[in-house]
Amino acid sequence: MNEHLEESIGEMKRIDHLIFVSLKYSRTVDVIKSVIERIISSYDFMILALLEHAKEKKIITEYPQSNPLRCELLLKHFRDDEMITKNLEFYALMRRVTRAEYGKREEYRRHVTMIADIDGNNFEVDIDKLNEYFENIKEFFRYLKEKIENE
Repeated sequence: MNEHLEESIGEMKRIDHLIFVSLKYSRTVDVIKSVIERIISSYDFMILALLEHAKEKKIITEYPQSNPLRCELLLKHFRDDEMITKNLEFYALMRRVTRAEYGKREEYRRHVTMIADIDGNNFEVDIDKLNEYFENIKEFFRYLKEKIENE
């Protein structure tokens, strides 16, 4: 298996622990922010795996070091692949969320929520959304793994 995909698996294990153990007991926005950072890190590894695959298949000759430029390159070459496009857009959104000013609601309660201000709009992240994001990232991982191994 691709080493970047293995690194991504490690990040997903950490996400799983943060959601189902740390967040369960602490219920703080800091843990939510940490989960989002791990999601981004997992996507970074999956993006690298896809870039390496594209390089091996001679779709691209080289790729940039900057994450936004990597995304642009992948969007350019895989624009017809809805799964990749959707996940790269989600990745960009998560990066914006981590950089945005944020507030807290119902900290130390079941419905703890991180409220990020993105372009004047509130973007809310709670435990249920984190679970949804985690399921999406696992689905994308399975898709990429199959794509890389079968091509």
